[in-house]
Amino acid sequence: MSNVKIPPVLRQAVGGERVVQADGATVGEVLDDLCTRHPAVGAQILTADGTLHKYVNLYVNDEDARLLQWTDTPVGDADT
Repeated sequence: MSNVKIPPVLRQAVGGERVVQADGATVGEVLDDLCTRHPAVGAQILTADGTLHKYVNLYVNDEDARLLQWTDTPVGDADT
């Protein structure tokens, strides 16, 4: 499982946690698992058609996922 750092604005949606775990081999799969485990997060970061809002920033190990493979970026168990 990957560690997902939760920004302050979303922490209420995950019970106040700073970091939660989510499963998946790619950023997109991790996001899907995160939103399944914490539906209130999905309500805040996804549009009505299920795509990410433009204001959502994703990082893999402190690297901007837009500069990698975006939601297709591979992730491992030790990744954040």
